[in-house]
Amino acid sequence: MDMSSREIRIPLTEVVAVLQDLNEFVVSLDRLGSRQSSGTADEHTIGEFVADWDVARRLAHARRIISVALDEQLSEEENAEIDALCDQGRFYGEDGTVSTPADQSG
Repeated sequence: MDMSSREIRIPLTEVVAVLQDLNEFVVSLDRLGSRQSSGTADEHTIGEFVADWDVARRLAHARRIISVALDEQLSEEENAEIDALCDQGRFYGEDGTVSTPADQSG
């Protein structure tokens, strides 16, 4: 599928809500990274941020908004192709390791 020419429509209110969340995360994580570099924050501080700001739920909601728009506007085959591309990411494991599709293919 040629994705360069495809457009997906998402209601503006949903796009703004996702952008607000992403902006909060990017700015806050940048500030936490600066604090960590200067020694005034550690992994515990970052963990508190992720928990207190409900980062996982809010990112899952953003992913859901995009997924619903894709499901509604693309064919099953196109959505399957996008799902396969998304599965190529790096994923943090429960044991602290990072896995990639190449790790799982052998």
